[in-house]
Amino acid sequence: MEYLKSRKLDELKPSEIVKELDKYIIGQDQAKRTIAVAIRNRTRRKRLPEEIRDEVSPKNIIMIGPTGVGKTEIARRIARLANAPFIKVEATKYTEVGYVGRDVESIIRDLMSIAVQQVKSELAEYQKEKVQARVEERLLDILLPQNPESSADTQVKESADSMRERFRRMLRDGFFDEREVEITVQGQKRVGIEVMGQPNMEELQEAMQSLGSIFGNSKGHHRKVTVRRAREIFTEEETEKVVDTDRAIDEAKERVEQMGIVFIDEIDKVAKSGASSGIDVSREGVQRDILPIVEGTSVSTKWGIIDTTHILFIASGAFHVSKPSDLIPELQGRFPLRVELNELTADDFYRILTEPANAITMQYRELLATEGVTINFEDGAIRRVSEIAWEVNATTDNIGARRLFTVMEKLLEELSFSADELSGQTITITSSYVDERLEEIMKNEDLSRFIL
Repeated sequence: MEYLKSRKLDELKPSEIVKELDKYIIGQDQAKRTIAVAIRNRTRRKRLPEEIRDEVSPKNIIMIGPTGVGKTEIARRIARLANAPFIKVEATKYTEVGYVGRDVESIIRDLMSIAVQQVKSELAEYQKEKVQARVEERLLDILLPQNPESSADTQVKESADSMRERFRRMLRDGFFDEREVEITVQGQKRVGIEVMGQPNMEELQEAMQSLGSIFGNSKGHHRKVTVRRAREIFTEEETEKVVDTDRAIDEAKERVEQMGIVFIDEIDKVAKSGASSGIDVSREGVQRDILPIVEGTSVSTKWGIIDTTHILFIASGAFHVSKPSDLIPELQGRFPLRVELNELTADDFYRILTEPANAITMQYRELLATEGVTINFEDGAIRRVSEIAWEVNATTDNIGARRLFTVMEKLLEELSFSADELSGQTITITSSYVDERLEEIMKNEDLSRFIL
C-alpha cells in the first residue's frame, strides 16, 4: 500500500539499529547487537525469492537479566523503529487451558487489534485534509442557518456565502469552541460480529455492544455537546468513512504475520523450579500452550486466520530462582538466541542520567520549567545521585535503573511541592544539596530500605 508510511527499519543496518538504541539505552551492547541482527534478518528475509522465504524462520530470543536493566526498553524501542505491530505481555497473566484466566491465543488477537488500529491511523493521516474539510462543513451546517432554498436571489446567495466564509475563519480560530450545539451521533456501522476460537470476556462484551448498536441504535441519537467535542466526534465518524476497512485489515494481517513482534516478560515465572507440584504443573501447562504459537500455528480472530510462523518472539526474565534450562525442552528449542544483560554500575547510572534523549534529569528540568522554575544539575550532584542509587540497589533489592526514579523523586520532592511559589528563580542542584536531602535516609539503613 504505497500511501502508508515507509518502514524506515528496512533501510537501517545492524550498526545503525544499535546506534538508534544507544540514544535511549545505556550499555547492554551484546543484547543490542543480537536484537539488531535478528531484526535485520527479518528485512533480509522479505527480499528473498518466495520459494526460499517461507523456509526462513525468525530466530526468537531470550533476554536474561535482573529487573530494570533495559530488557523491556530494548523491545519497545525496536517496535517503534520497525513501525511493526508490537505487544508486551506478562507470562503470569496466562493460564493453562481449563483454568480461569486468559488463554495464550488472545496474545495474537490483541496483536492483530493493535495492527488494525495502527494501519487505520496511518490511513487516516493520509486522508487528514479530506477529513478536516468534511468536519468543517458539518460544523458550519450546524452553526449557520440553512441556505435559502431558492438561488434566484443572487444577492441573498452571495450574502450567505460571505457569512459562511466569515464563520469558517471564526471556527478555525476557535471562536466557537465552547458553544453548545446539538448533533446527531451516528450508530455503529458494523453489520456483524465474529468471535472465533475461545473468546474471552472482553470479546464477548464487544460482541454484545455491537449487536446492541445494530438493532437498537442504527439511526443515531441526538446529543448536546460543545463545538470542540463535536469536532472530535465528527472526526472519528469521517475517518471511519474515508478509511478502507478491508484494505486496512489486509495490510494489518500482513504486518502481523511478517513483521509482528511479541515480547513475553517474566517468562521465568512459568518455568518449572524444583519438584513438581500443582502450581508447577499449571506453569508447565502455560508453556505448552505458548509452544504452538511460537512454533507456528493458525489463530482464529474476528479479522480472519493469523499464521504465527514468522512472528518474532522475544522473551525475558530475571531467572533468579529458575534458569532457562528449567523451561520445557520444546520451548527452549524455539528460543535459540540467548543474551545476558549486565547489572548496572554507578557509572551506568551516571550515563543514564545524562546521555539518553529522554534522560531523567531532562524530564525533571522540563517539568519544573512549566512552573517557571529553572533547575541546573552540577556534574558532582549527578555523580552523587548515581552513587546513592547504586548503593541502595546493593544493600536492598536490585531494581536497576528504576531506583533512579525513586532517588530523584525524593531529592526533588520539596522543590516540586513548592515550585509554584518559586516561579522565575534558577536553582542549582549541587552535591551538597543531594547529601543534605538524602544523607539522613542513607545513614538509617531501615529508613533507607523503606523510603528508597
